[in-house]
Amino acid sequence: MLLGVVAVLGSPLACRSRSPEADVPGLIADLQNPDPTVSGKANLALIRLGEPAVPQLVEMLKSDDVRIRTLAVTAFWGLGEKGRAAVPALAATLGDPVDSVRVGAAMALDNMGPPAKDAVPALIRCLKDRDGKVRQWSAKALGSIGPAAEKAVPALVQAARFEGSRPAAEEAIRKIRGLREGQPVPEQ
Repeated sequence: MLLGVVAVLGSPLACRSRSPEADVPGLIADLQNPDPTVSGKANLALIRLGEPAVPQLVEMLKSDDVRIRTLAVTAFWGLGEKGRAAVPALAATLGDPVDSVRVGAAMALDNMGPPAKDAVPALIRCLKDRDGKVRQWSAKALGSIGPAAEKAVPALVQAARFEGSRPAAEEAIRKIRGLREGQPVPEQ
């Protein structure tokens, strides 16, 4: 009996599986499905897949449909560091005309941490965004990038002068400068 199980498990048919990369187009199509159950499952599968999903998610950032761009930034948020190849595209997305898409791009860069260092110039510009959430998440992203975002400190000091941005900007300065929580932030 055991020999029969081993023979079946060892057969070429039992070992055949599709490459995860081959599933990316199907997962991208499911991600765009209006059914949130289908879309949500695809989002999780793409996040688990990681880097092979990045090129097609970057293409979604170029869509004319705000829902598609939002789905893409949400997936990038979940990818974290695995989405590092998308930093230039996410930095460009910080200029999106839709506030929620800009917030999502900043959140994705925040979750990426130090690998998002090439987005520092775009994040600095977003510290003056008209939307408060974009300003907050951009400051958080700069803090998550850490010391590589040192050139953002003057802009963060400026942003900290405004009540709505103060906590996130001060915390970002602390993280960039390696200060402990609660330590006063230098005026610059």
